[in-house]
Amino acid sequence: MRSGLAAPEGFDPARRPTIREVADAAGVSRSTVSRALTGRGYVAPMVRDRVREVARELGYVPDATARHLRQQASQSIGVLVSDLNNPFYAGLAAGISQQARDRRYTMMLADGGGSPEVEAEVAEAFVALRVAGVLVTPVSAGVSTYLIRQQIPVVEVDRRFAAGACDAVMVDNESAAQNVTARLLELGHRRIALVIDEMHWTTGQNRLAGYRAAFAAAGVPADDSLVVRAGWDVEAARKEAHVLLGRAEPPTAIFAANNVLAEAVWRAAAELGLSIPDQLSLVAFDDVPWMSLVRPGVTAVAQDPVALGEAAVTQLFERIRSPLAPARTVLLSATVTSRGSTAPPPQPAH
Repeated sequence: MRSGLAAPEGFDPARRPTIREVADAAGVSRSTVSRALTGRGYVAPMVRDRVREVARELGYVPDATARHLRQQASQSIGVLVSDLNNPFYAGLAAGISQQARDRRYTMMLADGGGSPEVEAEVAEAFVALRVAGVLVTPVSAGVSTYLIRQQIPVVEVDRRFAAGACDAVMVDNESAAQNVTARLLELGHRRIALVIDEMHWTTGQNRLAGYRAAFAAAGVPADDSLVVRAGWDVEAARKEAHVLLGRAEPPTAIFAANNVLAEAVWRAAAELGLSIPDQLSLVAFDDVPWMSLVRPGVTAVAQDPVALGEAAVTQLFERIRSPLAPARTVLLSATVTSRGSTAPPPQPAH
């Protein structure tokens, strides 16, 4: 050992060292090692430094599981998102991670893949690991209900299923959707399609409500046949967009309710030889990097997933500090980034 302290008799560097071996090498008790490494309780500075040096030399890592069993909760939070392939959720996780580190908590990140069954498995694992709290972008009420029953602080992020039972942090989807739809109406569009992934969660419900509210505010009747459910991935949505754009009376504008659907519509329009915005206007919910790289750029609702993650962590720690406070929903505003993907509708040929 570089410190000059002898390794304990029988020490095998190929196996994980124990707290007893650290104590023997440092010439102190196991309780002194525990206090020196955790910072809980007094240890003379020289002894603390010696213990930490020995632990480093031996490669000792404290048993977090045992510590959690004693403390009943870990210095970690569980984060369960729907799809890490989607840039929105990757940004959300980044915002959460930074805020957790600032509070000296680790983040345990899991991808539920949009499956209630996987969500349930991950939630059980989080409970077993004694996380201090969980942030989840749920696809059903089951995960939040289970965590609440296990007395684990939980905050629903991006969408809400357990209204009134736990906290939630979301974007004001309805106002943002109304805003971008109103812009298309102001340009003169009347056949505006909404391409959406779902209409049963709060995200889909609120974006649909905003779309319809824009028509009502403009005094323009909405055509429900132009509200199209287009699946969960680019390929499935691209096929639906082909069908939509191939109608006898196709839409002159499309509002894609998320970035994946926007990509699908963009691809379908290109394959059909439709010029954006001359023949088809396009707006999207979720501003992601490709939308500013294509020409023309895509006008989009710009959510800030990093800020959403930061707000969610703040709310989770408020819940941990005040477990009996009434459930709270935090609503963040979203802005519209205008680019070149919209124009007045094409004039009919004479």
